[in-house]
Amino acid sequence: MRRTVIFDLDGTILDTLDDLTDAVNFALLSFGLSARQKQEICSFVGNGVRKLVERAVGSVGHKDEEEIFQTFKRRYAAHCAVKTKPYKGIEELLKGLKTRGIKTAVLSNKSDAEVKKLVHRYFPNLFNVVEGENESAGFPRKPNPKGLFTIMERLNASAEETVYVGDSNVDIQTAENAGVECISVTWGFKDKAFLLDSGAKKTVDTPKEILNLV
Repeated sequence: MRRTVIFDLDGTILDTLDDLTDAVNFALLSFGLSARQKQEICSFVGNGVRKLVERAVGSVGHKDEEEIFQTFKRRYAAHCAVKTKPYKGIEELLKGLKTRGIKTAVLSNKSDAEVKKLVHRYFPNLFNVVEGENESAGFPRKPNPKGLFTIMERLNASAEETVYVGDSNVDIQTAENAGVECISVTWGFKDKAFLLDSGAKKTVDTPKEILNLV
């Protein structure tokens, strides 16, 4: 029986294709580069934001690549924090899980203040590990499962009782390293074949569909 669902915050909760398109084009246009069509961006999403920026720029090692990447991150964080429509399904999902007595938490490497506001809005009073970028806290980057283990211990949940919800091959490997099941969210546009090839056993198009799997 599942007692705990732990979410990867970064892509699983925040991503929509509109958000990504807006943020990548804002960053590109800020550096005088051509905007990309939504369908073009959709075609290579799934292998990480840096890959997305590299391909949108058109050449690996572009002189402004790092600055574009950082501009993308800032725009993306602020954009997601002020939008509400994409998260209606998240509210319904959390309500449904709570009704079943299932505990929830998020695992994140987002330190952006705007994103933290979003976390507090949808995950009030729940444990949040800032993992990855905050090395001083002792949480090494995924796929090291230390952050996941920390949340499980805090929630008194065993591996057999826990599901980790992510959206990338790194999330899948993190779950495998922790010995927990991973459900991958595609949002209907991420590369499902890539996730399955990476070891995903179950995929859903939206987080709300998780209610059918736990």
